[in-house]
Amino acid sequence: MKRRTLLQASGLALGGAVMPKLTLAMAGGRDQLDRAGYELVAAPGPAQLVDGGATPALLYNGGFPAPVLRVRQGERLRVRLTNQLPQATTLHWHGIRIDNAMDGVPHLTQPPVLPGESFTYDFLCPDAGTYWYHPHMHSVEQLGKGLVGVLIVDEAEPQPFDTEVILGLKDWRLNRDGSFMPLSDPRQAFRAGTLGNVATVNGRQRPTIEVPAGGRLRLRLLNLDNSREFNLSLRDNEATVIAIDGNPVAAPYSLDVHAMASGMRLDLGLIAPSEAGVEIPIYDRKGRFHQEICRLRTVPSKIDSPRRGIAALPANPVPAPDLARAEVHRFVFEWAGALSPTLADGSSDRAFWTINRRGWEGISAGQLPAPLAELELGKSYIFELHNATPHSHPIHLHGLIFTVLESDQREITPFQSDTILLQKNERAKIAFVADNPGRWMYHCHVIEHMKTGLMGYITVS
Repeated sequence: MKRRTLLQASGLALGGAVMPKLTLAMAGGRDQLDRAGYELVAAPGPAQLVDGGATPALLYNGGFPAPVLRVRQGERLRVRLTNQLPQATTLHWHGIRIDNAMDGVPHLTQPPVLPGESFTYDFLCPDAGTYWYHPHMHSVEQLGKGLVGVLIVDEAEPQPFDTEVILGLKDWRLNRDGSFMPLSDPRQAFRAGTLGNVATVNGRQRPTIEVPAGGRLRLRLLNLDNSREFNLSLRDNEATVIAIDGNPVAAPYSLDVHAMASGMRLDLGLIAPSEAGVEIPIYDRKGRFHQEICRLRTVPSKIDSPRRGIAALPANPVPAPDLARAEVHRFVFEWAGALSPTLADGSSDRAFWTINRRGWEGISAGQLPAPLAELELGKSYIFELHNATPHSHPIHLHGLIFTVLESDQREITPFQSDTILLQKNERAKIAFVADNPGRWMYHCHVIEHMKTGLMGYITVS
């Protein structure tokens, strides 16, 4: 198979320059991308995140941000992963419906990729949207130290945007000299998760990103952090929500504030001011306070007249569940256990959290826990979810797309997603067609919660 090696520069292109439509991080033209695959090498390396010194990170292809991988909807993505880490790893393709054997969960869907080994992921991409990739083992360390990257599946037909801006949000736990602080604090793992102290967008602190004046912009925001929840707002600047977690919304609507927890994504449409030099801050809103994440700045462009309107994206081919005949399953997410010593990978030797009174029991080549549910291929299901804890949990389901139906705490206009953010004591309902056979992980995407019990899997057969 012919492959391209993406250079560090392709990842760094995320940081500041105007990003032309459909060309970010591509070494060649669209025809070359269609015929070729990607090469990713996971290895230790330095990342310059603070002024005090280099950070001993874990990187894809030697840089951060990692290469942006792109493929067109309905086509195959081929990625050869080579592991140059001192520990085993995998690649999980977050949010996308793919063959179970390519899902990247060690021992459940594939053997771990051991140091010095390679594995080729090869799968069809049926849905357009904003997705990402990361390991699914040694997760506290490997994600916390930088092994995260963006996957874009472009719509089958180009969309009418002048510029695309990808914003990968990630915090780091760093000392002033750039070295890592402990990635996990057991007391915080038992609560909302251990937060970082250096906030970055595409590896930079509060960057300013240039966009064409008067242009129609597509902003792709991704929460690549282990723990932090963002409440995204543009405050006094009008933006339109066009997709949630990679899935187009049927009727785009104006953004007020959008909660985006670990693993979640948001696509916004925005008409830039026609004057050059105008700055548009993007905020994390905490109550009455607005903390700036980054900002856009308009620069002169060749756009003759300002763009108008943001249209809906084309829907993905996700089957609609038959709610009248759907089978109901109930899941309760609860606290459990007590504080205990932290292991080398940041996990604990006992469960802090449970799903239906079961904590994740671990998995190995010779040990596979029982599934949380066994589903029938092609059948419709409703999951009734209850977060019986005082902390929020982004509940993520691999391999399937569900519709968020209702909540007892907020008004819901049904929308499709792969993750639902359950607030404390919230009850909600989701529904889907079990259209993808396999064993699919089902877990909280706060990484410490996942590693300390809040994880399981379902089977579709």
